[in-house]
Amino acid sequence: MGNAVIDQPAPVPAMSLTGLGWSVFFEDQREPHEADLAAMRIATIHRARLTALSTAGPVRLSLPIPVNTGAFAVGDWVLVDPGTQILQRRLDRKTVLERRVEGSASLQVAAANVDTLFVVTSCNADFNPARLERYLALANQGGADPVILLTKADLTDDVGAFARQAAALQRGLTVLAVNPRDAEAASLLAPWCGAGRTVALVGSSGVGKSTLVNTLTGPGQDAPQETGGIREHDAKGRHTTTSRSLHAIAGGGWVIDTPGMRTLQVSDAADGIATLFAEITELAPSCRFRDCTHAHEPGCAVQAAVADGRLDPDRLTRWRKLLTESRGQPSAAVGPRGRGKPHR
Repeated sequence: MGNAVIDQPAPVPAMSLTGLGWSVFFEDQREPHEADLAAMRIATIHRARLTALSTAGPVRLSLPIPVNTGAFAVGDWVLVDPGTQILQRRLDRKTVLERRVEGSASLQVAAANVDTLFVVTSCNADFNPARLERYLALANQGGADPVILLTKADLTDDVGAFARQAAALQRGLTVLAVNPRDAEAASLLAPWCGAGRTVALVGSSGVGKSTLVNTLTGPGQDAPQETGGIREHDAKGRHTTTSRSLHAIAGGGWVIDTPGMRTLQVSDAADGIATLFAEITELAPSCRFRDCTHAHEPGCAVQAAVADGRLDPDRLTRWRKLLTESRGQPSAAVGPRGRGKPHR
């Protein structure tokens, strides 16, 4: 059976594996007996079926029993029998964006093999440093490079103030003001959207993610993403994207849109949090006690930095909350300790 072309979010011409995002990282995972299997990339996931992109175009895959679609994420690379279109196995992910869903003990994969995570927020009531930090921790932990995009700049007289607040959240963080409806947005984001590169967009509903996807993919797409406005009184948006999908960027590369997230819980993200709060991470070794909680212990270098104005106390509060959540512990005030082994 040949590759059956199916409906896709955007027309995808035949291209090389490299153009689809294939790299040595994935090639090295092939076993000798898998040389005849076709490498394909997951483009859409539905309740009972998967679609993928191959060098010949889009393909509807068949899953072997008892495998189900929950084992895959948009952006995954898989090996497929080219004759039957039966998926044989998923390759290890180079990067992965995953979060804990409220009420669930397992992590939900939002996207796989993403190079850059565009965190989209608007210059209004949606702008929330604590929520942005959660997205940054997610990107750091999963191996994607985060970039914050500020939309709806026309709603404020001081875009610079929003940009400064965002840039202060993590060292070396790129922050850009972008108009999702302006064709120039594609040029502005081009450095992250080259051939074979993959970006994903996350953020609340109504901040312009789907509009930006439409701008990046260009006017030639068959099925543009639906877009919606926001409520004026609280800047909350309506969910217009209900599932994740992989779209070809007009100038090269791929973009994954994601549904708006009202809540975002982190889990097992200690390394991502350490990168996010580098100013705390670097002070910790100077504390008297190795297991210092930076709450009430004597000789705490972090508390000393708060006292002399070098460290924002709100950052310390948010660090503690995220780390507690990441460890799966109930959020609670940390009492005095002052015990444990001192640093030597």
